[in-house]
Amino acid sequence: MRKLFVTLLVLGLAVFATSALYAQGDAAAATEDGGGFQLLKKYFIDGDWRFMSFVLVCLILGLAFCIERIITLNIATTNTDKLLARIDEELKNGSVEGAMEVARSTPGPTASILYEGLKSAKDGPEAVEKAIVSYGSVQMGLLERGLVWISLFIAIAPMLGFMGTVIGMIQAFDRIEAVGDLSPSVVAGGIKVALLTTVFGLIVAIILQIFYNYIVNKIDGIVNRMEDASIALVDILAENNVFNR
Repeated sequence: MRKLFVTLLVLGLAVFATSALYAQGDAAAATEDGGGFQLLKKYFIDGDWRFMSFVLVCLILGLAFCIERIITLNIATTNTDKLLARIDEELKNGSVEGAMEVARSTPGPTASILYEGLKSAKDGPEAVEKAIVSYGSVQMGLLERGLVWISLFIAIAPMLGFMGTVIGMIQAFDRIEAVGDLSPSVVAGGIKVALLTTVFGLIVAIILQIFYNYIVNKIDGIVNRMEDASIALVDILAENNVFNR
């Protein structure tokens, strides 16, 4: 289901970006009537499409992974205090199964880790801690899934821009060699197009980096709550004498 969502999101972003950039035939005229977006569109079209297209693909795919991660992490966020209070209430009533059902019915990695800890409660505190640590590593991997691709697009986008700039400069010097003249009118257009690829590559990298830092901060917050809840679970089990049953 999640893969289908990412696929639809990528297609939607691609259609939106294509229609937004190429809907109007005369970008220069649109720039005079429009604002910053029209100016950005004009410069994008003025750039070399061979490299601009790759930069645009990096932006679309990077945003798709970012949005998917943000939605997933928001769903995974759990009110740990409320969850622990419900588990404590069930354990005070002597129902370990009830506490497990509370954890099982609550979405999110924190509830899953607490459920694994409750399953091992009958084997003692060492078994609970071992189960929490083992399953916590699995949940960490799930939370960080997709981050490597976002990092890849952050690194590739400016590289593609630099590559477009270098090739554009080579073409500009070839034009100078062919014409035999170093006048600004000969090289200005080629150098402008060459530098535009770097600008857009850096813009894409900056946008994705902001999303990446937000996602990493979100993951750190979830992990901290997971660790606090795990420690609290062991204390709750000890207070309710679950290990001695």
